[in-house]
Amino acid sequence: MIYLPASVRVYLATSPCDMRRSFDGLHALVNAVMQLDAFAGHLFVFANRRRDRVKILYWDRDGFAVWAKRLEEGTYAMPFGEEQEQQREITAQELGALLSGIDLSQAKRRKRYQRKSAEAL
Repeated sequence: MIYLPASVRVYLATSPCDMRRSFDGLHALVNAVMQLDAFAGHLFVFANRRRDRVKILYWDRDGFAVWAKRLEEGTYAMPFGEEQEQQREITAQELGALLSGIDLSQAKRRKRYQRKSAEAL
């Protein structure tokens, strides 16, 4: 289980990424393609075309950090090309499920209370 502060959001890139990219290359993708602020402290998740590698970029108080994982067998169920948007926001629980090998498109979420944001009111 991944525990993140409520203020931290998780953004999933919906197109494959070249895994040779590191700090600067991933930061450029967040700014140019995803059109988000990489310094906000959120997690940005990228996967390769074969879906067997994942990198997560995040700002850690005084610099960028990259977390990487390569599967020895199997693939991640990344939602590439399913939507026209460049990124998709997921929860920390969904990130944990994705990294554990669960296909989020086939998982059924049970109804839960969700407070409306101040913008919607």
